[in-house]
Amino acid sequence: MATVSRFINRNAVTSHDVSERIQRVMDELNYVPHATARQLATRKTRVIGLLLTNIYHDFFAPLLSGIESVVSANGYNLLVATYRAGLRKNYEPPIGTHNTDGLLVFADSLDDAQITRLYTRKFPIVLIHRTPPGGLPIPFVTVENRAAAYKLVDHLISNHGKRRIVFMRGPARQEDSYWREEGYKKALHAHGLPFDEKLILQGEFERDIAYATMREFLSDSPDFDAVFASDDDSAIGALKAINESGRRVPDDVALVGFDDMRLSSFLTPPLTTVRAPTEEVGQVAARQLFRILECATPENITLLPTQLILRRSCGCAYQPDTL
Repeated sequence: MATVSRFINRNAVTSHDVSERIQRVMDELNYVPHATARQLATRKTRVIGLLLTNIYHDFFAPLLSGIESVVSANGYNLLVATYRAGLRKNYEPPIGTHNTDGLLVFADSLDDAQITRLYTRKFPIVLIHRTPPGGLPIPFVTVENRAAAYKLVDHLISNHGKRRIVFMRGPARQEDSYWREEGYKKALHAHGLPFDEKLILQGEFERDIAYATMREFLSDSPDFDAVFASDDDSAIGALKAINESGRRVPDDVALVGFDDMRLSSFLTPPLTTVRAPTEEVGQVAARQLFRILECATPENITLLPTQLILRRSCGCAYQPDTL
């Protein structure tokens, strides 16, 4: 029994001859290991959970790809669910301690209290694109936002003479949006330009919302010469509204985004943006979670670098090397 168990669970080496004999008998009996019974015996599901706020955006494809590559390489399965704590207060998350061995939590899919509760239960958890609540030593993986946003806005001011730059915010509790706005404000201050609340619009990281918001903004014939959309998806919505207003990008209005989605280089004009290593974020987060599962020490803070990608939407005549 012990030898058969070692072969089926792949947790110890069995000789080639014995392995063949066991497999032959399993084939003759049409025997398949019962997953639920194995979970009860080992107290492991061999499943990693991923909670996302939604799966609608192109942004999530490389993130999922990065996570899945690490999860499958470790012989686990990936269970993905959408959940946003602020919108589903009366419902528990569909995945967690009851059906996974560990959890990857994206942005604000769980609130502080839920994250704290998981940590108190010593359940393996890694946060993606957000910091842990209350200074808890929970590993998190994110990208450099503020410095990249500063560099982007500085480019609009220094290289293209822009002075009235609209910023399209993301969701209110999303840390990426907060730090990108901080970079925007810092660049304005560095050039002696005032911060104008009238130039702050809600984009919500949603192209449809950004389109509607920009369309309403444009109806008042505002004084502005550039738009910094806090992600490429909202930049796409803003571009549509600007085009419909009769203005031209970049001749009348410069437009920049953040993330460098696959579609961004194919827009007309191609979008100047910040390249975030989204697939690598997924890979690193999954590796940190497996370190916890293996009782190794994870890196508590991972801040991955970003790159400025210059294309024609900001007014550059050609695409130079990344900065």
